[in-house]
Amino acid sequence: MICLNLTTLRQGFLGLIVISLLTTSVAAQDASQDADISVPEQTVALEPTASDVTIAERVESIFEATGWFINPVVRVQEGVAFLDGTVALADHRKWARDLAAKTDGVVAVVNRLEVEQKVSWSLNPARRELRNFMQQTIVAMPLVLLSLFILPLSWMLARLVSRIARWMMGSRIQSPFLKDIIARTISFPVFLLGLYLVLQMAGLTQLALSVMGGAGVLGIVIGFAFRDIAENFLASLLLSIRQPFRRGDWIRVDGQEGLVQSMNTRSTVLISGEGNHIQIPNSAVFKNTIENFSAAAKRRDTFDVGIGYDASVVQVQQIITDLLNENNMIYDDPHPMVLVDSLGASTVNVKVYYWYDFSKLSPLKLKSALLRQAKKALTEGGVSMPDEAREVIFPQGIPIKKASDGEDAAGATPIQTEAPAQLPHEPAHSSLDADLANEAEDLQQQATTRVEEGEEDLLSRGE
Repeated sequence: MICLNLTTLRQGFLGLIVISLLTTSVAAQDASQDADISVPEQTVALEPTASDVTIAERVESIFEATGWFINPVVRVQEGVAFLDGTVALADHRKWARDLAAKTDGVVAVVNRLEVEQKVSWSLNPARRELRNFMQQTIVAMPLVLLSLFILPLSWMLARLVSRIARWMMGSRIQSPFLKDIIARTISFPVFLLGLYLVLQMAGLTQLALSVMGGAGVLGIVIGFAFRDIAENFLASLLLSIRQPFRRGDWIRVDGQEGLVQSMNTRSTVLISGEGNHIQIPNSAVFKNTIENFSAAAKRRDTFDVGIGYDASVVQVQQIITDLLNENNMIYDDPHPMVLVDSLGASTVNVKVYYWYDFSKLSPLKLKSALLRQAKKALTEGGVSMPDEAREVIFPQGIPIKKASDGEDAAGATPIQTEAPAQLPHEPAHSSLDADLANEAEDLQQQATTRVEEGEEDLLSRGE
């Protein structure tokens, strides 16, 4: 029992000494540098095998041998090692603490080494990094040369596949834009395969997949931001597939009418009858009803004629029908028609239907010639064409005065009326009838192509 108490007292006394030494050392340390205190995990021996002086000399000699420390001082008291001095790197400071902690006879370490980095004007680090870069470049040179060979080869193979695809499509696809899209779609995997081989040899497969995934997300974001542009591009692709019109066709779409001049990836350009350029977004063209007047050569047109109630409708129908049948500009099949359209206030309105070749004749010029010829034929046939009835109102009334013999109501001499003048004679044919050609060529000559710079016209010319 007495031996056990002595042992317990001895261990307690040793612990108090260690704590007292630690407290004293820390209090004496510089306030700008915190001490690194380390306690080893092994148990503390009651009777150290080496003296404190021997431990201090051994650790200090090791520090001096490394050359990492400036004025290293090691002091050991009751197994507690105090490290003082200056070191250039924090890793060397940690190494010194671990070394002292693993030394036999050391029960604790108080690391008071100060890290003081010096400014080095030596070019050795730069030379070392440059030498490492040169070595890595030399090692990677075969891979770089192989990549420079594979990428151009895959690009040329992709172009070759594209040309073969266009040759195989031949005349089966008329749209050059559609041909280009299909050819690029077929040839793109060839180049993508070459790029994958290069990334695989470089060990960047996972990075490539990550980049492609990020590019996909970025593509979705850009797609929402430029939705209208993407919509117009897809509409141009679908219009190239369906081909509802060609260059030179006369169409009406989205309330606009004109001659088709060109179509790019964003808009379709029309030339109105006044020569104005009308740009319609391809999405609007694709969504709206397209009325193509040039799709079929035959086109029907009409004009109206008003005759008096005293005229014979049958006679008028026969006169206009004979006039249309004699005109070689009007088709016999379908037959022209002359029908009563409505009964007006003072006229019987007759509507005339006729068919003609829209690809060659101008509808405005032809109608003008037919109206002039119809007016002449009806006048010569004795058919009256009165003006519309009008009602004249006199708010104050009309004064009436009784006239004496030989004198009119106004007290003036009666006015001698003359016979109505005869209408001037009109020839059966005019020089204006000689030029009834369609004005499409005139519009084409007056207009300039408004395809944007760098854009290609996606339309094929109509025959």
